[in-house]
Amino acid sequence: MEYQILNTSTCLLVLLVFIPTGLGICPSSCKCSGNDRNVDCSGRNLTVLPQGLQDNLTYLNLSFNQFIDLDHQLTRFTNLRTLDISNNWLKNVPAHLPKSLWELYATNNNIKVLQKLDTAYQWNLRVLDVSRNMVERAVLINNTLSSLRFLNLSSNKLWTVPTNMPYNIETVDLSNNFLSQILPGTLVRLQHLTSLYLHNNKFSYIPDKAFDQLSQLQEITLYNNPWSCSDPQNIPYVLQWVQGTAARVVGAPCAEQPWPWASTAPASAQPTALDSSPIIKGTKAADREASAAGPEPTKVTKTHKQLKAKEPPPLGTPRQPAPFPGTQRPPLRAPDGPQEAAATRTILIQDSSRGNASLAPATGSSTTPMTLSITSGMPTHYSKMPQSTTATFRKEEATPSARVPSRASRWQPGLLCLALLHALALAVH
Repeated sequence: MEYQILNTSTCLLVLLVFIPTGLGICPSSCKCSGNDRNVDCSGRNLTVLPQGLQDNLTYLNLSFNQFIDLDHQLTRFTNLRTLDISNNWLKNVPAHLPKSLWELYATNNNIKVLQKLDTAYQWNLRVLDVSRNMVERAVLINNTLSSLRFLNLSSNKLWTVPTNMPYNIETVDLSNNFLSQILPGTLVRLQHLTSLYLHNNKFSYIPDKAFDQLSQLQEITLYNNPWSCSDPQNIPYVLQWVQGTAARVVGAPCAEQPWPWASTAPASAQPTALDSSPIIKGTKAADREASAAGPEPTKVTKTHKQLKAKEPPPLGTPRQPAPFPGTQRPPLRAPDGPQEAAATRTILIQDSSRGNASLAPATGSSTTPMTLSITSGMPTHYSKMPQSTTATFRKEEATPSARVPSRASRWQPGLLCLALLHALALAVH
């Protein structure tokens, strides 16, 4: 009988020791699921860890409590994948976190520095959220956090973009800080970065080549920064990069502000030896004035249209704009001898006071009209502009184009007079 009682007591003792661990009793202040491996202890005003937590937890939520220090208290959870310690009073990321972590949420605490040992051994960490803290410096060790894909350091007090960010990272949120500079080489290795958030900072410019290696970037935010749009030395890089990138840019710098240093006129071409001639410079200036004043006048063709010459228009009101306005563009004289590059058309101009002229071809004229050579090519020799060229040409503008009478047309009145005298003489006799 005593032997049976002893065996029963031993069994009861074994059950009392091992059953709670095997069944995974959930702490009374928490909610559990998934065989008590997912534990939610948020919003319980806890200052210490609740009793009864299993070592094989995979999810632990300790947010919205009053924890001040959790150093060395979470190391035993070697299967933990997600840890949420947001909205507490923590002054630093808990030391010696389990290396099995995939996601760490420590937002809205009093963390001032992200130390290098906080993340040095987190090879499996994929998400790190330390936003809405007081972080002034984030120290990351090169070639650590090799699995990290998402880094959120927004709403802190950072002045410089953190260096040594893991090369496989895809999303970085640095918004709502005091960032004003990007050190050389900071973003060079981020070949897989797709989203970069830099809005609400203190950037006045972006250093040259800072974004050149972000080949996979899909979205970037730059709004609410005090860009120095009037700085011709530093601001052009980011403006040119925004114009050329394939990424979606939210809040392009200087989009609504004028650029005093930017020239709206196209850059002038390098002058050639021919362009350096004073006559050519005056010609080009006249072309610009003519184009600004109105449509470009039509070119003189080989065959002139026949104009009415009965009532010539007044000299003061020219019928069409002159091809060479003013005296800035003198007429060009064709060089002596044949020119292969220039096709010259000679027009003989006669004073309108001589009356209407015949429309016969202008060949063999005995008069001394002014000769105007209109050249479609570029002659190689030029003559100085005569003093009366402008006045004579303006007179020609006011009168219709007249043909120089031929030799036969000038003898017709004389022959008619001789014929009338001969007829009169015969009638008298």
